[in-house]
Amino acid sequence: MHFNFNFTAIQTIWTLTFAALLVLLIVLLGRERIQRFPWFTASIVLLALRLLTSKLLFGKLPQMTLSEIFIVLADVLAVVSVMVVVELARQAFAGAPRNQWIANTAGAVVVAGAVVAFWGPWPAWKTLTADSQIAQLRLMQLAAQKLDLLTNVVTIELAALVVLFGRRFGAGWRSHTQRILIGLSTAAIGQLAVLGILQLIALRAAPHSQAEYEKLIGLREKLLNANGVLYVAVVLWWIVSLWIDEPGANADGAEAPMETSQGEA
Repeated sequence: MHFNFNFTAIQTIWTLTFAALLVLLIVLLGRERIQRFPWFTASIVLLALRLLTSKLLFGKLPQMTLSEIFIVLADVLAVVSVMVVVELARQAFAGAPRNQWIANTAGAVVVAGAVVAFWGPWPAWKTLTADSQIAQLRLMQLAAQKLDLLTNVVTIELAALVVLFGRRFGAGWRSHTQRILIGLSTAAIGQLAVLGILQLIALRAAPHSQAEYEKLIGLREKLLNANGVLYVAVVLWWIVSLWIDEPGANADGAEAPMETSQGEA
């Protein structure tokens, strides 16, 4: 007996991602993690909403309307992603001296800003300042892309700092803060790797025939699918990590206050 599900790779990854995000939200709610990670929870809700919106609205609305919806969602998600990084940094280094906080934050932002400044081409100034709806949408899209890039770099830097020094501030290996950051940094590395490869292909692999063009399109789809599979793995990591209580949790399963954890560390 043969089964024919007629699912493409993109459809399969979409289904797995959406299902995993819903399970993660159930874990965040059921295990009472929302109070501690409200911005992280908000980011997961927005990701699930964007996936659902793309599935329900694609091909059913005019292209301009779809572009407006998805670009606005991208901007909102980019801002929320920044707040997620701030939320996790505050929890990971809650006991750090203020001057150390300022110095590390400034250093991380400077490095990330340099990466954003030199990564990829920037549109012409006339394009950014043109008085038209399309120009405004392009500016909003550029803002979302650059803010995402900045957040990805800062997330990787923060994750490295937490892995190296988080234990002394109560954010050791088994803490939810460190495990969320490990997942975020893994996803960020995957996104940056795919983006870098695609930009390198665009610069050095100009197609000279239809066959070469189709080959490049196929390679692009494989890279995006691989990144999608990586993100599903990250969400599964979060599900397992956030289901398990941290060391020092109370008898009823609630997490111990941060001050207690820091004192024990």
